[in-house]
Amino acid sequence: MLLLLAAVAHAEPCKIAIESNDLMQFSANEIAVPASCTEVEVTLRHSGKLPAKVMGHDWVLARDSDVSAIVNAGLAAGAGRGYLPENDKRIIAATKVVGGGESTTVRFSTAGMVPGTRYAFFCTSPGHSAMMHGRFEFGASARLAEARK
Repeated sequence: MLLLLAAVAHAEPCKIAIESNDLMQFSANEIAVPASCTEVEVTLRHSGKLPAKVMGHDWVLARDSDVSAIVNAGLAAGAGRGYLPENDKRIIAATKVVGGGESTTVRFSTAGMVPGTRYAFFCTSPGHSAMMHGRFEFGASARLAEARK
């Protein structure tokens, strides 16, 4: 059975699943995808019980150097816009905000991404990015990406 799971995971290195919870945590602090992925699909599942208006989370991807500015702009955008600045070109991908028991998926092109560049994923809900963030490595070898799952 374990061998079968490894084969399935290796067959779809461009599809990522990550969980969030009521303790303001992601299930991973590093995600690696190979440069052969021209499109990546990320599914965020909130495994907690609290509703989105109390403990909602999203998954946002940007260059590491842009995280603070995006989080601050998201605060200004407010809950009505999902704590995301509208039409912000610095955001590579973002899910909607989900609460306990909910999930959401985002698909994005890697056409503008450069292997070796520092990318980060994070949650833009107020105060969450301090704990809910991680490294996104684009251009990882398939073996490295598999080892980090």
